[in-house]
Amino acid sequence: MLALTSIVRRNLRVLAHSIRPVVWIGTAGLSESVMNELDQALKSHELIKIRVADCNWEARDAMLAEICQKLGASPVRHIGRILVVYRPKEDEISGETTDKAKKDKAKRTR
Repeated sequence: MLALTSIVRRNLRVLAHSIRPVVWIGTAGLSESVMNELDQALKSHELIKIRVADCNWEARDAMLAEICQKLGASPVRHIGRILVVYRPKEDEISGETTDKAKKDKAKRTR
C-alpha cells in the first residue's frame, strides 16, 4: 500500500470533491470483475471515487483496505458510502516523465 503524507492526502481530498464515482460496488461485494474495473479506472484517472451499496462501516473499511492492498493504491477518504482511492501512474512511481509531461513542460518554457 502506498503511504501518503497528510498534506498530500488533504490536497487529494480537495481534488476528489468535484469528481463523481466511477465504480459502484453492489451487494455482491468485491468480485474479480469489480477489481478489474477498479484497476482500469486507476490506470486512467489516478484518483477515483467508489460508491458502495448497503454495508456497515466496518465492512466498507475492510473493503477499502482490501482494494488498496490488492491494487497497490492508497486510501484518501472514507466518508459515508463513498471511498476515495489514489494510485499514481507507473511512470510517476519510477520517476520517468511521460510524453505528455514533456510536452507540457516544453509549452511552459516557450
